Amino acid sequence: MRVSRFLATAAGVLVATAAAQPASAQFYFQPPDQRGPPVTGAEPGVIGPALPDATPKELRAALVWNLRAGLNVAALQCQFAPYLLTLSNYNKLLLDHSDELKTSYDTLAGYFTRTAKTKKAGQTALDTYGTRVYSGFSTVGAQLTFCATSSDVGQAALFTPRGSFGTLAEERMSEMRNSLRYGGEQRFPGGINPRHVSLPPLEEKCWKKDLWVSKKCGTQPRWGGV
Repeated sequence: MRVSRFLATAAGVLVATAAAQPASAQFYFQPPDQRGPPVTGAEPGVIGPALPDATPKELRAALVWNLRAGLNVAALQCQFAPYLLTLSNYNKLLLDHSDELKTSYDTLAGYFTRTAKTKKAGQTALDTYGTRVYSGFSTVGAQLTFCATSSDVGQAALFTPRGSFGTLAEERMSEMRNSLRYGGEQRFPGGINPRHVSLPPLEEKCWKKDLWVSKKCGTQPRWGGV
């Protein structure tokens, strides 16, 4: 078999493999699994700084605001990969879920007003909380996993019925938080060592109509050496 034909066939396999992956997996052959259990907001770290004595409604509001903040950060940080659509997805979800986002913000603001000594102190506490939430989603070392996950979650938000953004936050917030820890390639967890990559023998005697002739060349070697 000619070298050009072999390389063309190998390239076709790689393209087909890549095309079979969802958009969020473009950084990997097989992305890391960042999924986690549903949350209520009471779990340590899931909504950033803790909200002592918060009601279930207030915790749900905090989850909504955390998910919105995380996707907002992704819209800014992930523009180096425009095919992930983190920016356009974010802008669309702001329109689709505007009523629930506003209600959640008002509920969250009400928590800080209720737990602060004065209205001004409550506003200051809310602003500080918002700043910490945003900074909590900023990442450099895990940017690829964060952007891939945010793309997938942002896409899901567009298909989430209005009034159910909070449910999406409960279901996917663990995943968003987990994505802030770097996860590498899962298909080849040990990496591919170029020194071990080799082509099979290309002599004409070893091939007949693109089929390996084991009688002449022995057992067909595994291409790639991995």
